[in-house]
Amino acid sequence: MIKCFQNINRPPVWLMRQAGRVLPRYRKLRETYSFRELMETPQLAADVTLMPVEDLGVDFAIIFSDILIVPTALGMEIEWTDFGPKFLKPLCEEKNPSKTLKFSGEKFEHVYNAIDIVVENKKAPLIGFCGAPLTTLCYMIQGVSSKQNFPEAKKFFYTQSLETKNLIDIVTEISIEYALKQVEHGVEVFQIFESNAGILPTEMYKELILPSVKKIADAVRQKGIPVIFFPKGIGMGLINITSEICDIVGIDWQTDIWDARRLIDKKVKIQGNFDPHLLLTSKDKIAEEIGKYRKFFDENPDWIVNLGHGVLAETPFENVKFFVDTIKSLR
Repeated sequence: MIKCFQNINRPPVWLMRQAGRVLPRYRKLRETYSFRELMETPQLAADVTLMPVEDLGVDFAIIFSDILIVPTALGMEIEWTDFGPKFLKPLCEEKNPSKTLKFSGEKFEHVYNAIDIVVENKKAPLIGFCGAPLTTLCYMIQGVSSKQNFPEAKKFFYTQSLETKNLIDIVTEISIEYALKQVEHGVEVFQIFESNAGILPTEMYKELILPSVKKIADAVRQKGIPVIFFPKGIGMGLINITSEICDIVGIDWQTDIWDARRLIDKKVKIQGNFDPHLLLTSKDKIAEEIGKYRKFFDENPDWIVNLGHGVLAETPFENVKFFVDTIKSLR
């Protein structure tokens, strides 16, 4: 169990994408500020970070930012649109893409400043994060997120193996620097988001990507900070997630939580895995579904409750609050 929750007799709970459109106060801010302005203005980013703690009662805050901060720090220009992020010149259009990337650490400063403000408030343990190299590169290579299976990026991985390795190394090293700085500024837990683990075959993911995930996690864990790894869509590849990779693994909603527990190294704790669509239903249905997890909690008291992916934008605020309150009532 994470140190700050060792003495509670219920599972801690937080939600991916908890600081966003589901919150009335966030929607009010968006009437005045763009997503970029909220993210890049430290006081505003800190305010949004703390909203779920104040309004929903979740146990963790997670810094309000985006996984694509790393590509922008590498010199790539991004446009934040209503349909998702879009890189103005994706790497698949470059002849030697790894040669075009130029790192500027100043691009991370607004994140560190926001962390400082949140830590000073001391309202909840703060989670820092970065994207795993595969997910980050999918966006960098393809340029947009509208094709969720990232066909151009997959083609690149298969046809340009040397350049793929170069890019993985670059993203990994910058992610380590970014992660360690977040730790230095006071985050207490770190999550590595791998939203696209399922787009590669299991063995390819294990050989090409997992060593870099481990490298990022090792750097953070050496500072005494626990690491959560969320490999969405990895399926049977969970068997490769050992205590050498992370302390806690996030489980997506496509995977039965009992199957996940059998597959994963027993030393690794579990986070997840409620279907985000559950929160679109009635409170009775939400309570019923939580009840099905009671036996899992009894046998796995170090379980961290979360969704199997992010909160959907159309989710009623009242349902999210009910979900959190019901989890907090478990004993």
